[in-house]
Amino acid sequence: MFDKQVYINRRLALRKRIKSGLVLILGNAESPMNYRSNCYRFRQDSNFLYFFGLDLPNLVGVIDIEDGRDSLYGDDFDIDDIIWMGPQPSLSELGGRVGVLSTHPHRDLFGLVNRSIQQGRRVHILPPYRPDNIMLLERLLGINQLMVKSYASLDLVRAVVALRSIKEDCEIEELERAATVGYRMHVAAMRMAKPGATEQELAGHLEGLAIAHGYMPSFPIILSQNGETLHNHDHSQVLTEGRLLLVDAGAENGMHYASDNTRTMPVGGKFSSRQRDIYNIVLAANNKAIELAKPGVPYLDVHRATSGKVITEGLKALGLMKGDVDEAVANGAHALFQPHGLGHMMGLDVHDMEDLGENYVGYDDEITRVNQFGTGSLRLGRRLQKGFVLTDEPGIYFIPALIEKWKAERINEAFICYDKLQDYYNFGGIRLEDDLLITDTGCRIIGKRIPITVDEVEATMSQ
Repeated sequence: MFDKQVYINRRLALRKRIKSGLVLILGNAESPMNYRSNCYRFRQDSNFLYFFGLDLPNLVGVIDIEDGRDSLYGDDFDIDDIIWMGPQPSLSELGGRVGVLSTHPHRDLFGLVNRSIQQGRRVHILPPYRPDNIMLLERLLGINQLMVKSYASLDLVRAVVALRSIKEDCEIEELERAATVGYRMHVAAMRMAKPGATEQELAGHLEGLAIAHGYMPSFPIILSQNGETLHNHDHSQVLTEGRLLLVDAGAENGMHYASDNTRTMPVGGKFSSRQRDIYNIVLAANNKAIELAKPGVPYLDVHRATSGKVITEGLKALGLMKGDVDEAVANGAHALFQPHGLGHMMGLDVHDMEDLGENYVGYDDEITRVNQFGTGSLRLGRRLQKGFVLTDEPGIYFIPALIEKWKAERINEAFICYDKLQDYYNFGGIRLEDDLLITDTGCRIIGKRIPITVDEVEATMSQ
């Protein structure tokens, strides 16, 4: 964990944004696989990690705005626990590590919350996403579990988003460490992408690298020769010479900070001329986003300039699109080939703070989500600020079912050369993703850039 002053400062900063009441930050509990004692690998709630730093189950952090006290609620381990786990620190010792001097048994939380409600004080909670925490809040607040999420404090959500969006220097160091592991994962995939290997072999090796060097993959690994399926977690195919392999993978390090990168490579090590043409359009869009991303610029504008204009210009040059480029982008014609957004926030979560609500994280009162296919899936549209960490992940995909649907409904037929697309039905998809830190005047890639040009990818695959 970080130095305890980091957590003290974060809680003090939160106090300045919440006017009154009691703030509850729930930690997570163990999650059983198939019976109570056989659990999935524990993952602490990211908001609890941010403010209280303790990576252990069954804890609740409380920030009392009026009396200025931070408290920790949980239970000390007993002898039965120690037999299986070895000696464990007491709750008061754990609290001392993160600057919390007030510690109490978990059962005392019910009395605290009940008194606060009787006194007419606001109890601030974040939107819960785990059933056990929803049931805990039902008992604490006396609210039916179906209504608990609607009781979440918008003031607290906005305060947490404002704080977590700007990454501290200590967080950037952790993101760099995660990026180092992510680099190794993607280079390993390039060197293993040979005919006859299986997708499962590669996916398993990458997951093993993440575990060996940190904690675990930052999300279930996407690795597929059917890259046109945007989040393809099926790993059942044997790699075939000449097909494109899309690998979207990242590492979560021991402090739970994430990396998230995508590379696309030709099985066997050499791009065909057609693959090279499409690949270079996606690379141009990726590089353009790096050029444009800077403080004060709406990421919605970067999305339109890259996933829209660069991709449309490139596909028009290849004879796959037609007409006026700006008009095509305005009508969303490019979304046939990239039906997702350019990127999202990243940090303690690979989709940072998504549990708090995507519109609160990626949008604000000035810039709201666009109601248009493709652009409507953009997770981050608001103005960039120094300290933001986000992904830059343009792509081009040939999705036969989507092409056939648009063709039959004559959608954007003024801009799309449907007669030329039949030859691309077996192409697959290409996505190229880097992680960016917004700086004073622009942005930089977090970590060493994974091989990305055609020549770099082919050279890495030949080693």
